[in-house]
Amino acid sequence: MARSDTFLDLVRAVDSDDDATAFYQLLLPDDDRPHGYLSFSTVEKMPWTKDFQVQHEIPRSVRVVDASNGQDTTSACNRAFAQLIEKAIESKAFHVLSKPLQEDYKILGAKYPRVQLRRSAAGLFGIASRGAHMTAFVRTDEGMKIWVSRRSEHIFTYPGMLDTTVAGGVKAEQSPFECIVQEAEEEASLPKDYIRTHVRASGVITYVSKRGEKKSGVDSGLMAPDCIYVYDIELPTTMIPKPNDDEAQGFYLWDLDKIKVAMLNREFKPNCASVMIDFFIRHGIVTDENEPDYIEIMSHLHRPLPVPTSPSSTS
Repeated sequence: MARSDTFLDLVRAVDSDDDATAFYQLLLPDDDRPHGYLSFSTVEKMPWTKDFQVQHEIPRSVRVVDASNGQDTTSACNRAFAQLIEKAIESKAFHVLSKPLQEDYKILGAKYPRVQLRRSAAGLFGIASRGAHMTAFVRTDEGMKIWVSRRSEHIFTYPGMLDTTVAGGVKAEQSPFECIVQEAEEEASLPKDYIRTHVRASGVITYVSKRGEKKSGVDSGLMAPDCIYVYDIELPTTMIPKPNDDEAQGFYLWDLDKIKVAMLNREFKPNCASVMIDFFIRHGIVTDENEPDYIEIMSHLHRPLPVPTSPSSTS
């Protein structure tokens, strides 16, 4: 029998209530704000190099290369992370490092610009990751319909599950907007010029998830603060998304009721269900009048993150 839940169940499945004190803090040079959180298992298995000082007593913390190690703090940090991650890959201590994701993610809120580390290792260090999702919709005589994609069966994470129209991780050197323009062409064969002209930035959802479920393809017990930039675009009926790489196996134009059923049966990748619920809220499909858990759902979609998101912010 198909599993049926509520929208609140779906957003709770993505936004967890983990106690940050149960993790080691990741600190950057000359900055006492935690920029990430490492599990006890990660700290134990990580083949630490001399650039990292691990403190096991309270307050628990992991300190990253000190500014005195070089004149250029950004370069020193990036070099320290790169060397440590390469050593971890060689030791085969973490399943997640076998992911074919070689680009870098930047560390949000770092005082020094361009501090970054390899994307596949971001979850191990519990840094805030940036993603971008675009929901493409069409207005028809029967009402609004949305283009939904299905992930390839051989993809590393959540194979075969439903997804937003276009989505991708934002690389260190990218803006979320440029990420969407690129992914729209690469994943869905949508022309860049049309996307640049018609896509609309529609905010950001934030949550803190606990990763490690079977289909996620990552190691268990990891804290994952996430920022998902959301974009909307209305497509003409003549513009049909088509797979252009091996990320998606197909696209389906579904009405709202069919999408709701699929979400409540957990057929969507978990954070994509949250993105779709946010779309429903912004377009007046889910309101306080028809959703008894409206306020709590909103709080899970816009969670204060336990890490800084700008050089001057506090976590």
